[in-house]
Formats: sequence, structure tokens, C-alpha cells
Amino acid sequence: MEQRVTGRDESESRLRLEDGFLLILLFVFTIALGLIVAPFFAAILWGVIAAILFMPVNRRLLAWMPNRPNGAALLTLLLIVAMVIVPSILLALALAREATDLYNLVQSGHINVPTLFRQVQAALPDWAEEPLRRLGLYDFEAVASRLEEMMTSSFRTLATQAWMIGQGAFSFIMALGVMLYLTFFLLRDGEWLTHRVSEATPLRAAQRQALFDRLAVVIRATIKGSVVVAIIQGLIGGVIFWMLGISGAILWGVLMGAFSLLPAIGTGIVWVPVAIYLFATGAIVKGVLLVFAGLFIVGMVDNVLRPILVGRDTRMPDYVVLISTLGGLELFGFNGIVIGPMIAALFIAVWAIFTEERLKAGAEPAGDVTPP
Repeated sequence: MEQRVTGRDESESRLRLEDGFLLILLFVFTIALGLIVAPFFAAILWGVIAAILFMPVNRRLLAWMPNRPNGAALLTLLLIVAMVIVPSILLALALAREATDLYNLVQSGHINVPTLFRQVQAALPDWAEEPLRRLGLYDFEAVASRLEEMMTSSFRTLATQAWMIGQGAFSFIMALGVMLYLTFFLLRDGEWLTHRVSEATPLRAAQRQALFDRLAVVIRATIKGSVVVAIIQGLIGGVIFWMLGISGAILWGVLMGAFSLLPAIGTGIVWVPVAIYLFATGAIVKGVLLVFAGLFIVGMVDNVLRPILVGRDTRMPDYVVLISTLGGLELFGFNGIVIGPMIAALFIAVWAIFTEERLKAGAEPAGDVTPP
């Protein structure tokens, strides 16, 4: 009897040792693979995002051409290239050209920032002088000189970065190729890969299904609610600036799209100063049209389009979007625009699933409090 118990204990001990060693191997090789693919992190990220966003399109194509997954995935990939990749490259080229032209205008003196500020100062009402003095903003000439130096430095940096990008064209092409290559296989084998990952996830079946369903919803909602809305607002803003004859319409449109990702800031940080300048320089009609367009066209896009694209159930609070976007930019650079809100959305999703499981298990709820 004692020998049987001793043998069972030795067997359990050996199994625990083997399981522990397997976990160590799993951890080590996962970290090793992460280090290997780290140089292509951005390409992998955007490949996964593109596959998730265009998966419904791929399913429709597959329904039209059954038993031809390669053809459906290839057509979807061509659609991504035509709708996303080519316009993005053309926009980047136009933006670089416009930024260079603006820099040349500043350097040649055609755009004199101190003179512009003096015009605004002369047009300000008397009641605005004292608050500006308290904020240290009434000495417009000194502020303008600093801004001009900042602008010159920024454009110099942009020119340097553009040169570096030109030198690293091969790396860019390689990353783009990796992204498109990965997107093709994710579109073709997405269902199978999702099933395999789901099987490998150490969760109960109900939790696993709820988590994966919620992940797809929040990722798609995050992308639609941020990037798509930002693109549309930037496009509308650029067209409005172009129609009003304001130089640098592409640059202003891109800036409006970028700032629209920040709920507490929004596109107003771009068009409001321009409207003030138009009023100060006597372009009253253009100023009124810009204010109207900023409030009732660009501003309403977020209020009208975001609920349609995202849905009210998956929309995150604005303060969460703001903090997670800024934090993502700080940690991950440009990719943080998507990574920050996505991590916040997944955080909320996981906690929602955990709370539901607790309530199902019979835990008493802390109370039903509806946010304002």
C-alpha cells in the first residue's frame, strides 16, 4: 500500500516537473519569437487590423465564389491596396510637398508670422487685452518670434525625416510587403487561426467564446470610431479650407484629422485660430463660413457618424479615449493612436466578462449606478 502511494506521489511530482518545464519553454520561445518579429511590429499590427476590418468583405466575396478562398482573399487584398494603401501614399507625397512649400514661404518672408500677430492684436477688442496680459500672451511679437523659430525647426525636422524615409525606402517597402503578405493569409485562414488560438487559450469555453466575440467587436469599433472618423473629418476639413482659398489645405486637413482623435481637443484646435485670423484680417465672410462649417459640418461628423459606425454599446467614454490615445502615442509613437484605445477597449471588455462571470456565480452586485 505504501509503495503504491509512493509511486503515485513520484508520478505526480514528475508530471508537475514536466508541466513546469513545458511552461518555461512556452514562455522562453514566445519571448524569443516576439524579439524576432519586433522589427516588423507595425507591419504585423496593421496587417491584423486590415484583416479584421475587411473580413466581412472577404466573407461576402467567398459567398459569391465558394471553394475559392485564395481568390476571395486576393480580391480583398487588391481592394485594400486600392482603397487604403495607394491613397495613403499619394496623401503622404502631397503632404510632404505642401509642407515644403509652406516652409519655403516662411523662409522667403512671404509669410511673416510677427506681422500676422500684429494684425490680430490690432483687431482684438479692448476687453481681451487684460486676460491676455495675465496669460503672458499680449506681447504678440515675442510670441510670434518664438512660434516662427518653432515652425522653422519643425519643418527642418520634417525635411530631415523625409530624407531619412527616402533613404529607408527599402525598409518601408519590405514592411509594406510583410503587412500585405500577412493580411492575405489572415483573410484566407482567419477562421481557422481564430479557432486554433481559441483552443490554446486557457479559459473556460463560455469565457473563451465571450472574450473572442468581444475582442472582434471592440477592435472593429475602436478602429471605426477613431481612424475612420478622423479620416472623414480631415477630408471634409481639407476640402473646406480649399474652398475658402486658404493655403495649405492638405496640411490643415491632415492636422484636423489627427486632432480629431483627441476628444477633449478635437478639430477646433485647428480651425478656431484660423477663423480668428480671418476675422482679424477683415475676411469676415470667410471667417463666418469657416465657423459654420467647423461647428455644423466637421463637428457634427463625430456626433452623427461615430454612433452609426461604432454603436452606443461599444463606445468608450471620451476621457478614456483621450488618456489612452495620449499614453499610446507616448509609448508606441504613431502606432499608439490605435494601440492605446484598443488596449483600453480590451481592458473594459475583459473586466465586463469577469464581472458577468462573478454575477453568474452568485456574487452580490455592488449597485447599479448609471453614468451621467
